[in-house]
Amino acid sequence: MNLLLASLVLLLVSTLAVLLLSADGLRRTQRLQAEVTQTRQEISTLQARNAALSGEVNNLKHGLEAAEERARSDLGLISEDESFYQIVASD
Repeated sequence: MNLLLASLVLLLVSTLAVLLLSADGLRRTQRLQAEVTQTRQEISTLQARNAALSGEVNNLKHGLEAAEERARSDLGLISEDESFYQIVASD
């Protein structure tokens, strides 16, 4: 009985030593948990960006006003009944 108990204690101690002292033990687990946390944050940021882009795409597909606004801001387009005046600063 004492021999069995001693061998179990020795097995437990050796298992803990491997877990705590080896490169694949506790330190690797902590490093992987940090990587998982960072990856989850990146995923959250990308999901928010995707939601915003999805809303913009939906708005461009179904809303004429959004398309007109985008054409004005990105391409500098004006409507047929509008006049465009460009003021140039004199040197």
